[in-house]
Amino acid sequence: MTGDHYFTPEPATPAQPREVEFSVAGRDYTLASSGGVFSAARLDPGTAVLLRKAELPAPGTTGDLLDLGCGFGPITCVLATSAPLATVWAVDVNERARELTAANAAQVGAADRVRVAPPEGVPADVTFAEIWSNPPIRIGKDELHQLLLRWLPRLAPDGAAWLVVARHLGGDSLHRWLTEQSWQVQRHASQKGYRVLRVTR
Repeated sequence: MTGDHYFTPEPATPAQPREVEFSVAGRDYTLASSGGVFSAARLDPGTAVLLRKAELPAPGTTGDLLDLGCGFGPITCVLATSAPLATVWAVDVNERARELTAANAAQVGAADRVRVAPPEGVPADVTFAEIWSNPPIRIGKDELHQLLLRWLPRLAPDGAAWLVVARHLGGDSLHRWLTEQSWQVQRHASQKGYRVLRVTR
């Protein structure tokens, strides 16, 4: 056993390449995954609820979109194929996750529109029309709050963030906390114990 978590910058866990298959909005995806990244063996149930219940960007969407905590890239690839005129920033602290996301973006024909970066690699002047995240709840509440306080202010004035959080891991308390930070929060959907939150200014 190692001490690796999916938010470990350089996982020591053996790579163990694998494929993850799933479908969203009538399109089938087969993406490369690996040990040492979040939900390596399947599409995470929370991510599945987010992609099924949130409002995917329209084909005419332009500007910059953010997948915060991209893992091996399922949200990134869905956003990039749903919004072929947009640029998708795929951000993760995990180097292996970033490598997989870049490969998967190329596999779905979106390498030219996906920017894979560590958090510090996103230029400070970039603002986002949409932020999508299945946030890393297990980093702890304080760290999670700091993460959201870092990225949510980079929403464009009319932008929206889509977050999915398991109810038993604090989905409702996160809703309250975001409201206390003066964000407008709508519980857009609930399914299988997950809350899908739409966050705006």
